Amino acid sequence: MRPCLILGGAGNFGKRIAQALVRDQIPVILAGRSQQALEEVRHSLDSPIVHTACFDAFATLNAQLAALAPSSVVNTVGPFQLCDYSIAKTCIDAGVHYIDLADARDFVTGITALDPAATAKNVAVISGASTVPALSSTVVEAHIREFSKIDDMTFGISPGQKAERGLATTQGILSYVGKRLRPFPSCKSHVYGWQDVYRQHFPDIGSRWMANCDVPDLDLLPERYGIGTIRFSAGLELGGLHLGLWALSWLVRMGLPVNLARYARPLLKASNMANRFGSADGGMFVSLRGKDQAGQALTRTWFIIAFDGYGPHIPTVPAILLAKQCARGEMDHRGAKPCVGLISLDAYVAELVDGPVKVYTR
Repeated sequence: MRPCLILGGAGNFGKRIAQALVRDQIPVILAGRSQQALEEVRHSLDSPIVHTACFDAFATLNAQLAALAPSSVVNTVGPFQLCDYSIAKTCIDAGVHYIDLADARDFVTGITALDPAATAKNVAVISGASTVPALSSTVVEAHIREFSKIDDMTFGISPGQKAERGLATTQGILSYVGKRLRPFPSCKSHVYGWQDVYRQHFPDIGSRWMANCDVPDLDLLPERYGIGTIRFSAGLELGGLHLGLWALSWLVRMGLPVNLARYARPLLKASNMANRFGSADGGMFVSLRGKDQAGQALTRTWFIIAFDGYGPHIPTVPAILLAKQCARGEMDHRGAKPCVGLISLDAYVAELVDGPVKVYTR
């Protein structure tokens, strides 16, 4: 069986993807620029089917693909808000399936530009194999038949304070905090990053502050499912941190020369210093409102709650499932596309069944 090559294999998501693949006897190659970090992860996995490759994916990936011959490349190297498609293009040229965990709106929605090349090479290029848009669209797919029309979709994520947070994720969010988001199909007024705060109640973990975030779903889901209005938010568990970032968003919105993404590292460090005041429990919700097949009002709200720091496993599931398909020769998709409607909700939840996770539907 050909291995899965994980770019960013020593990172927050890469090591979790490797762990899940190895558990199902899928060989992996952990790739990154620090041999020491890669070896630490390889040692922790303690398996003969785990190997490492130390290289810069933006410089020598083509030669590495020829030498390593992977069944797929899983790209966890962000922030994707600042990336181009060079890695995906290299995979296409080499005839290797490509999967990434991007949640950057322009990056994921624009991946279709690579569709002709990917189709010609008979490979799958799948972007957004993460919580959004993969899991969010999977929830819609699971409930769409109950509705004759979905008038509104409101959804969001609030991780636990003690859950691991990567620098790339922090940089990605800070890149649009306080900035006007690009208009989307159901947008009727100006929307700004990390503004329009509200409280959302989650089972088991209580209420959390939420605020606007920029994700591919804003473009993709209304078009695919005919959703009238859509809103995605994220929230920090600790109200002081959440509202502090909201206050910083106003500095950007007022036009002051503040580049928050430049301060991602010290802001992340400051946030981690507050971990003792929070928990390791987080959650996601998806609320759909519209009409049932008889024309009556219908609301469905779905929650997934992760405990004990397990939250970062949830975004890795789509990439894990798709990488397994590639390794086993079961990948049926071809061409370049966002990861929308490619995975069933049952398969998604089954991948998490052994973890401290609860799922609710109301």
